[in-house]
Amino acid sequence: MPPALDLTLLRHRGDPVTSLLVTDIGELVTNDPQRSAAGQPADVARLGIVRDAAVIVEAGQIAWIGSADHAPQADSQRSVAGRTVIPGFVDSHTHLVFAGDRAGEFAARMAGTAYDGGGIATTVAATRSASDEELRALLSARMAELRRQGTTTVEIKSGYGLSIEHELRLLRLAREVSPHVTFLGAHVVPAEYAADRAAYVDLVTGPMLAAVVEQGAAAYLDVFCEPRSAHAFTEEEAWAILLAGRAAGLGLRVHGNQLGPGPGVRLACELGAASVDHCTYLDDADVEALAESGTVATLLPGVEFSTRHPYPDARRLIDAGARVALATDCNPGTCFTSSMPFVIALAVRELRMTPAEALYAATAGSAATLGARGRIAVGEPAELTVLDAPSHVHLAYRPGVSIASVLLD
Repeated sequence: MPPALDLTLLRHRGDPVTSLLVTDIGELVTNDPQRSAAGQPADVARLGIVRDAAVIVEAGQIAWIGSADHAPQADSQRSVAGRTVIPGFVDSHTHLVFAGDRAGEFAARMAGTAYDGGGIATTVAATRSASDEELRALLSARMAELRRQGTTTVEIKSGYGLSIEHELRLLRLAREVSPHVTFLGAHVVPAEYAADRAAYVDLVTGPMLAAVVEQGAAAYLDVFCEPRSAHAFTEEEAWAILLAGRAAGLGLRVHGNQLGPGPGVRLACELGAASVDHCTYLDDADVEALAESGTVATLLPGVEFSTRHPYPDARRLIDAGARVALATDCNPGTCFTSSMPFVIALAVRELRMTPAEALYAATAGSAATLGARGRIAVGEPAELTVLDAPSHVHLAYRPGVSIASVLLD
């Protein structure tokens, strides 16, 4: 193991320092297969690993990549002493703007209570009652927690407001910390509309969606399509919501096939959604649709860890040619973790992914669902994460150990 390194000192501070040479990188994962050495397995080759590497950063962008022995001069220099540098994790599915606590619900599930989505109402009530200042402080703390574990890009959904006023408020707060914001007014049907579900669908597809679009509050629309939950949305309801979002110019995302086989994956693929998330229960037609479409299957194994549901089968999807991403689904009910390294370890242990496949899915795979890049390349943002380890394999090899952190802040 390399000697100890104070990562808090490794910062690019701008003027008068205009360029920074990060050197002595034992393993640099670029996600650019053209940089890979010949003869590697396909999963490793896709990582574009450069050994004994260096990177120059100027004005927040990658300016040069290559061998540490041939690195040009820079205004300042910092050695990472043989550690691994990877693209920052891209967490493409989170619900970070919320108040309240559902630890009791988690304990009940561990004792055998099934999850059906009903607990979301508890978070809605707590979030509606919280002030902007309270929610902003909670969100800031969660974002800091993500970055301490190596995440540089994060998608944030609304969905705990479920009224025009509160959904817009959550989207506004989310945009303060991330450009990747998703409107999830169709999370569940709120209690006040339980007797008239059609009226709530009309609200989401009408005045609520119009207000979101008018304010430019979100880039995507999402829907929890889950016929097995009395609180989520049926195939017909989800279809109407997704069509309305597409017509309004929003990109589409779908919560699908979480609690059992269902229509979510098919809807997502037919409508050209960027991602369908969960994908826990898939039949052969679902797998084929994902393999043939541009829709990414975003797997959230932290949810299965926290609900005792079966884990999704990433191996089946990858072998069929489907594109796969990994994300945390950080939320107070079904997966209150912000750790992408934990998700990677679960993916390797439980989803039958190789360490290389899991890392790619947690960076470039997730980035693809947001229109981002998730790679280290000249001209790209310097969104870098350092691992206190000689290889990316340690992300799964050392589960539960905090070895990842954002390199430049």
